[in-house]
Order: sequence, then C-alpha cells, then structure tokens
Amino acid sequence: MEFKIQKKLKDSLGRVGILSTPHGDILTPAFVTVGTKATVKSLTPEAVANAGAQVVLANTYHLFLQPGDEVVAKAGGLGKFMNWSSPTMTDSGGFQVFSLGAAYGKDISKVVKITDPSLMIPERFDDSDAPRLAKIGNDGVSFKSHLDGSIHYITPEKSIQIQHNLGADIIFAFDECTSPAEDLKYQEEALARTHAWAKRCLEEHNKLEEAKEEDGKRQDLKGAQGLALRSPQALFGIVQGGREESLRKKSAQIISEMEVDGKKFDGFGIGGSFAKEDMATAVKWCNEILPEEKPRHLLGIGEPEDLFMGIENGVDLFDCVIPTRLGRNGTIYTKAGKISITNTKFREDFMPIESDCECYTCKNYTKAYIAHLFHGKEMLAGTLASTHNLHFIVSLVANIRQSILDDKFEEFKSEFLSNYVK
Repeated sequence: MEFKIQKKLKDSLGRVGILSTPHGDILTPAFVTVGTKATVKSLTPEAVANAGAQVVLANTYHLFLQPGDEVVAKAGGLGKFMNWSSPTMTDSGGFQVFSLGAAYGKDISKVVKITDPSLMIPERFDDSDAPRLAKIGNDGVSFKSHLDGSIHYITPEKSIQIQHNLGADIIFAFDECTSPAEDLKYQEEALARTHAWAKRCLEEHNKLEEAKEEDGKRQDLKGAQGLALRSPQALFGIVQGGREESLRKKSAQIISEMEVDGKKFDGFGIGGSFAKEDMATAVKWCNEILPEEKPRHLLGIGEPEDLFMGIENGVDLFDCVIPTRLGRNGTIYTKAGKISITNTKFREDFMPIESDCECYTCKNYTKAYIAHLFHGKEMLAGTLASTHNLHFIVSLVANIRQSILDDKFEEFKSEFLSNYVK
C-alpha cells in the first residue's frame, strides 16, 4: 500500500491524496461504504459502484460467524466472494466488543449525548447478570453469538487470522471501543488493553505476511484462493482514549510509534464512541500527532457536518452505515437536509428527490413513486432510497475533495452547511 499527499488544506490538517491498494487507487478523502456481511444492504455491487463508491468495508465479527472466514478464503477472498473488484477493508470486530458488551441494551452508538445519565456505566466487572453478549478480559473477548448462542473467544491474534482469511486490502487491529460516558479509570484500563492488543496484532500480521510470501510459492495456493491469500494487506492501528485529551494524545503517540521487527502500522483508525460536541476536538488531538505521511480513518462516522469536520482535521477515510440504514427507513438526504419520504406531502410529488442529482433514483423515479413503495412496504423502496443516499454522501466527499484542489474549501463548506438543515 502506498499513500501520496497531493495537496494540503491551508491553515488546517486537511489534505487530498491517493491511497494505492492491490485492487486499485482510492482518491482521498473518501467515504467508505459499509457492507457488513459482504453486502451493502439492498444494493448490488454494480449499484454501489455506480453510486460512486470506491471501497467497501465488511465486518470481521459477522463474517466470522456466518458464513465463516474459511469459506470466504476458499471463495478467493472478500472481493471475489461478493463480486467487488475494487478495494476492500475489514474492521477488527472490536466495535462488537462495545456494542455487544457495555453498550448492549443501552442504545449507545458511535455518537452519544454524554449528558444522558442513563448511559453511565459505573461498574464493569461484576456483570454476571447483565444482558451482554460480550465479556472482556486482558487476553481477549468471549462472544456469545447473536445468531445461535454459541460461545466464541476472540483474541487479537484470532482477529488478524480471520482478517487474513477474509483477504481485504486494508485491515484493522483489534481494539476496545469505549463510551465517552465511561469514567477515567476504566478509560485508562481499556486503553492499556487496546495498546497491548495492537502490538499483538502487529506481531501476528507480520508473521502471517511473511508466511504468505512463502505460501505463495506452493503449488496448492494456485487459483482464486491462492491469489487472495498472496495479496499483501495493510494493517491500520486504532487510536482510542475516549474524550480525555491526555489519553487520546498518549494513544496517538504510542500507536504511531509502535514497531515490531522494524515494521509499523501502515495507517491509523480513530475509534471510539464520540460525544457530538467534542468529536472535532478529539479528532484534532489525534491527527496533530499521527504521522502525516500515513492515511487516517475515522471509524463509524458519516453525517454531512461530520465529514467537513473530519476532513478539515486531517481525516482521509470515513465509514458509516447511515446512508443505507436511513434509506431503508425512509429518511433521505437532500442539500436542504433530510426528508422523511413517507410524509403525506410527498404522496403526489412527481418530482425527483433532487432535480440536479445524477443518481439512478433521481434520474428515473419521483418522490411520489418512492413514497408509494414505502407505504406499500415494497422491497424496492429501500433500494431506491439507499441508492440516492449513498450517491449523496459519496458525491459530497468527492466535492469536498475537489474544493480543496480548487482552493475553495471554505466557500464550499459555508455554502453547503448554510443550506443544509440538520
């Protein structure tokens, strides 16, 4: 993997670049489309590509449980398995440690309001009666499958092994995501665990990459599976630390300097469940320290206002389920803000969602028809709404990228956000 910076944003950390992978280049900043189970919900790979997506991210935890990482390996790797020829990524499963553990049943997501007392998690150790599907130890995490209740134990090494089987171009170190509602004591403990796991991930990755070079010479690795398993993978380390400045900066320093046998992380993810009001600050703390010459990925964030914030503060990649999740539920992006297509006023609106939008949905269908599909509970409803939403977000990031190249970032940001109603 190679990352080249083409242009920097004046008086900020923002930049435009090209990230080269074995399956093609990613023009950064870029929005990474989430295909959790090796599929972008309700969309074909062709529709995802036509929406402008450059890269798809799948979920390690879910693919490990179903169909199994060995099955994906036998198919020739994630891209071959899902018929996606462009770059791919897999997360580590670390977020499931959070969503199935401490956050389980609490409706805590990537962005929370820290002022809500119901989200406080005062005690993390005596949890035998808690309704959780994941329990954390210093060596790894035990998972109870949400599918069949089977028990699995994931260590940093296991996460890397699974991701090597999945064969994505870019993979992530196993980490522990924490809520900003956690107290400082637990944030410190979780961070120490994340750093210890990161080193073990780097060690395992190096070992598997070396073995891959040797295995590639063997006769039994010919064909699709052999090609997938021989392709080099880039490993990103993840910065955590909650909303504590000292912890975020400490984590960025440790992860950026971490080295095993002369090899460091190829790039970095900025993880955590963020408080909306201080997300920008936390991102800036990290990116002021992380090495400029390597790519940075803000995990799980993708609302329009957050994209501007992240890019301005040095983020190169974003991933988020929100465009398709909102689309399946009838919420649609427009330049004036989100609309709920099931509102009565759209039942006889025979105009496209946006007249100047170049997506497949807007070029072929009206708001009235899409509203009809949702009211009739037709499957096509989610497909058409998701197609537009994905195109909207991907195009927004592409336009932000172009505005930096044209020295018009501030003007574009001001114009867009002044019209966009959150």
